[in-house]
Amino acid sequence: MSSSAALESTATRVLMIDDDQKFCRLVTDYLKPLGYAVTAVHEGPSGVERCQADSWDVVLLDVMLPGWDGFDVLRRIRQHSTVPVLMLTARGDEMDRIVGLEVGADDYLPKTFSTRELLARLRAVLRRSAREESAAAATAAPMVELVAGPLRMLPEARAAFLNDDPMDLTPVEFDLLLSLVRAKGRVRSREALLDEVRERNYDVFDRSIDVHVSALRKKLGDDARSPRFIRTMRSAGYLFIDPDAS
Repeated sequence: MSSSAALESTATRVLMIDDDQKFCRLVTDYLKPLGYAVTAVHEGPSGVERCQADSWDVVLLDVMLPGWDGFDVLRRIRQHSTVPVLMLTARGDEMDRIVGLEVGADDYLPKTFSTRELLARLRAVLRRSAREESAAAATAAPMVELVAGPLRMLPEARAAFLNDDPMDLTPVEFDLLLSLVRAKGRVRSREALLDEVRERNYDVFDRSIDVHVSALRKKLGDDARSPRFIRTMRSAGYLFIDPDAS
């Protein structure tokens, strides 16, 4: 194997889905000497197909795509893959960040970024992904199981089950649910939840806590008006209700 082929085989594989071909070339030229092998795709449907067909370490996904927008693409990716996804947008709207987080993005970066910031964000999402894979692989030791009615959580494996069916949770959703379950019967303030996920190096902001809790409720089949699992405590935060205790 040639030295260039050896470098290619050990490079971090990046799938970039962005219709701006000049921008893709600039990112590729910047990342290649740093050990990243970038493959650029310029349409949403072909990006989803390429994501399914090959193994990737991280996906760079533009919001403003022709046809399917980045959120449509991300929804389809999340149907079959937990690959880290860093979303890019030229608009920088807060609503884009909220929707991206809700759909399952791991991080978000406006296109006004510097190359150094792009590299830092890439490294951060890759570190988080590696930690999660290591935790899931550590199955030799007995796992602690948290049970609350039909909900079961395995913190070490980062797995959650509702009525024995696996739950499809984003990393932030899993950590928020785990925090609430561990504190069941006690109120967790929004500030405490925000501080906790920030300690895990997630890029979150104040309103996103409510967005993530709303997404959790949907996945739990919960109703905010008559909650079975997560109750909103006005001006205080959130309370996880133990269904076995009710």
